[in-house]
Amino acid sequence: MKVKIERLDDFGRGIAFVNNKICFVSGVIPGEVVEIEITNEKRNYCEAKLIEIYTKSKYRCVGCKYSELCGGCSLDHINLEYENNYKLDKVNNIIKKFSKIKYNVTDIYSLNAMNYRNKIVLHGDKGKLGLYNSNSHNIVEIDECLLVSNKINNIIKKLNKLDNKNIEEILIRVSNDEKKSLIDIKGKVNYKNYLGLSDILIVNDEVISKNDSIITSIGDVKYYVSSKSFFQINLELTKKLYDEIKKNVIKLKPKNILDLYCGTGSIGIYVCNGLDIDLVGIDNNPSNISDAFRNLELNKMKGNFILGDVSKNINLINDYDLVIVDPPRSGLDKKTINSLISSNVKNVIYVSCDPITLVRDLDLLSYKYNINSIKLFNMFPRTYHCESITVLERR
Repeated sequence: MKVKIERLDDFGRGIAFVNNKICFVSGVIPGEVVEIEITNEKRNYCEAKLIEIYTKSKYRCVGCKYSELCGGCSLDHINLEYENNYKLDKVNNIIKKFSKIKYNVTDIYSLNAMNYRNKIVLHGDKGKLGLYNSNSHNIVEIDECLLVSNKINNIIKKLNKLDNKNIEEILIRVSNDEKKSLIDIKGKVNYKNYLGLSDILIVNDEVISKNDSIITSIGDVKYYVSSKSFFQINLELTKKLYDEIKKNVIKLKPKNILDLYCGTGSIGIYVCNGLDIDLVGIDNNPSNISDAFRNLELNKMKGNFILGDVSKNINLINDYDLVIVDPPRSGLDKKTINSLISSNVKNVIYVSCDPITLVRDLDLLSYKYNINSIKLFNMFPRTYHCESITVLERR
């Protein structure tokens, strides 16, 4: 069946129309005329796979050899210029569709589209080691991933030469300068087989190496990062993201900052470094908080971090001039939003990795806060995900 692709949806799938019904097709670009085969038909929509391209878009590029099997890179076939414009349009459409906010986002920042990740998790099954297929837990064996750093790919190549039949899962993480690496393995394996592959080796939560974490850096700020801690995955663009936050902090001149969902303290420590600002962070991950305290010491800074759920510690909020939030994809819970609305907090900087939940939360916060700016950062090229920074000011 021949169809024309009209646009992309929020997940990067192409949209065509078959018998007046929406049809979702992966791996296509608006304007292309393609041959498709229906794979799943519902009452209100259908899904199809790409068979042949008759009219090829000028924005199409050569993708990864595993892209059709793995499915992790939904925009793998689109060049970076088009991808950035797609993400700008996507966020603006979400704002218009799901909120009463009057704001048009015009800024998006990006750097490398390949080899930008400092972390990957591979899954094992009966000797197979690779990534899950997008539609199942079937494993796609890989010898490289074009999204991860060269150092990680070198480790993957060395792993593939070993007997990995008992590996259930393996996390590989490197420092942003790619000088240090960490491997965390789950499974009934002999750790001696994996000595020398990385600087840090952890097997079934037992630290085999001398140290349990790597030291990485963003600009002049250094961080301990453990296996179970959260840390931004983009090797280079993270600095630009953090610089934008710090630029706003310097402009707002807060005496104190409350950093919610603070992770390893990476944002709070970065923006307060060299400034006379009291810092407190809250996170519910013990590994994050442990690293956060070590990171204060590593950078010779003062501050405090609290282990616990944000919603259960939100009573602290009134004591702060500026609140920084960097929640998971699910966004802010209602208690946190209501506490911000009823508080005296003058400014909020909202770091988001999901535009749908961001817009939902901004719509609620708009009852008391104006939007000063929204800027996008393409932290996850080749995927439909996008990071953003929103600066809010209390009316």
